[in-house]
Amino acid sequence: MYALDLFRTASGPLRILCLGAHSDDIEIGCGGFILELTRRHRAVEVDWVVFSAAGPRQNEARRGAGLFLKGARRQRVIIRQFRDGFFPYDAAIKDYFEKLKTDIEPPDLVLTHYRADRHQDHRVISNLSWNTFRDQLILEYEIPKFDGDLGSPNCFVPVDRRTCERKIKYVRDVFQSQRTKYWFEPETLRSLMRLRGVECRAPGRYAEAFYARKIVLQTP
Repeated sequence: MYALDLFRTASGPLRILCLGAHSDDIEIGCGGFILELTRRHRAVEVDWVVFSAAGPRQNEARRGAGLFLKGARRQRVIIRQFRDGFFPYDAAIKDYFEKLKTDIEPPDLVLTHYRADRHQDHRVISNLSWNTFRDQLILEYEIPKFDGDLGSPNCFVPVDRRTCERKIKYVRDVFQSQRTKYWFEPETLRSLMRLRGVECRAPGRYAEAFYARKIVLQTP
């Protein structure tokens, strides 16, 4: 399979905007990709925004971001308090996206939720990502859950076993509030990453998958 190195010829830092509806969404959806970028790539600068993280979830969100962004050259973590489960009815989230667009430097890459995710909060963040950032590469990450809404992604980021296990450990160590959830097991994350690794013939056996709805290939 031919691999595209989207940032090989870019100059200056790689600016990434990570958007998650809830505490742990970014870590579960694209944590491996972030770990690989900050470990292997040139200077990475990250704006990390969590839209709903109340009570102990706020501390978990900050700790999770801190672990996954340890290798970033610059990081800014923003935790908001929008009401969990009510995003489609809160116009203030749209207002915040407009503010975010002017508050941060234009990102090279936006990582956001999958458009067809059955969780209503996730879909709102995905839709507003596309409404707001029209000149950026947007990749939509996936989250395994009860709804059974995993699709057929078309973009894969291979990760090795070490990165896979590091992601799982961070998620398990940080998000103690989720310990009682039936899905909160290493096998859940590992099995999905192994399946995506099979689909892209990942050399290290594991991968994270994304939906790349629009990519422009620049010819010489």
